[in-house]
Amino acid sequence: MSSDIAIRVDGVAKRYRIFARPFDRLLFQMFGLREARCEPFDALHELSFAVRPGETLGLIGRNGAGKSTLLQIICGTLTPSTGNVAVNGRVAALLELGAGFNPEFTGRENVYMNAAIYGLDRAEIDRALPSILEFAEIGDFIDRPVKTYSSGMFVRLAFAVIAHVRADILIIDEALAVGDVYFTQKCMRFLKRFKESGTLVFVSHDVNSVINLCDRAIWLDRGRIARQGPAKEVCEAYLGSFYPDGDVGDNAAGANVAVRRGSEEFGTGCARIESVELLDDADRPLSLLLAAQRVQLRIRCRASTDIEAPIVGFFVKDRLGQYLFGQNSLKLLPTWQCIAAGAGVEVAFAFRMPQLASGEYSIGVAIGAGSQEKHVQHHWIHDALHFRSQADPALTGLMALDDPECRVQDTGSNDVCA
Repeated sequence: MSSDIAIRVDGVAKRYRIFARPFDRLLFQMFGLREARCEPFDALHELSFAVRPGETLGLIGRNGAGKSTLLQIICGTLTPSTGNVAVNGRVAALLELGAGFNPEFTGRENVYMNAAIYGLDRAEIDRALPSILEFAEIGDFIDRPVKTYSSGMFVRLAFAVIAHVRADILIIDEALAVGDVYFTQKCMRFLKRFKESGTLVFVSHDVNSVINLCDRAIWLDRGRIARQGPAKEVCEAYLGSFYPDGDVGDNAAGANVAVRRGSEEFGTGCARIESVELLDDADRPLSLLLAAQRVQLRIRCRASTDIEAPIVGFFVKDRLGQYLFGQNSLKLLPTWQCIAAGAGVEVAFAFRMPQLASGEYSIGVAIGAGSQEKHVQHHWIHDALHFRSQADPALTGLMALDDPECRVQDTGSNDVCA
């Protein structure tokens, strides 16, 4: 395999046989009898793609889409029915919870066993052990059987091991979902450092994590590749799939130019967003925002049928597609009850824009109906308009604090300088 490819998946398919009775399975395994009653189930359908060295690939999809099956085939723990997988480099994987751990062994014994499987000798494991234990932070539980561990402790120890085996390729399957916030952030910092020199395949239901971490994404749907490309575009298309009425058509035709052409959009079409404008306090259009500027966001909508309990909202994202903040009419106007068929409305939000770091941002808008917990999307537009923010060069992070204060108080020590 060429050195410019870390992982190559070529025509990979996986078929399982679902037997009606255990006796039918026995007949098939012992004698290969075709009379044994079974139904085929195709978990994967001839998937083909490649991952370059240093690339971070996100895999997304609903439960049962085939993500975990694909990862097991890439890792070599499962054999494809047809097709081939080629991997260039040492692979470390964190798959289903507890995979590769002997529940009767202590945590320490499992560290030695797993690290040895990844190719480390005894001396290398001895040198790495203090760092592994410090990363895992499970204390005295390291010398207890892992069958007594919580799911979070399992993940802590397993991740600590793969973080110290000098892998070329890391494969993470939704494992961080069971960790606490502190440890999850710790793992994300490690993964961002690993990206600088290694190849990462990352599976998560959290599309924000995929957008933030991954260069490219593949959306799997019922064992097939529904879409692949830049992580932001694929994740937005995946989110749209949760509203099966799908595309509402070309929103730009006849609409205010404030709605950007080419925006991803979906919904039932029972109501449509006709225009979106970002204005200052004097009703002048804005494309460049200064720190903490007062703005108006006006969203004009029209209903084709009666819309009961309408909700109009917006969300602001950075250039990577990370959701920063948003608001909707349900929170601010809970008594708004209906939009009559054929009626047009303008929903105006007025607020002080947070102190965003300098850069490019987008605003997505949506109109739906129902409650915060259960609603229907009639028209959702990703990236309806773009704007730039200009901030103090000293600003670090995504946003700055409003009117922060700082003071120094002498506590009686001679170490404080005036």
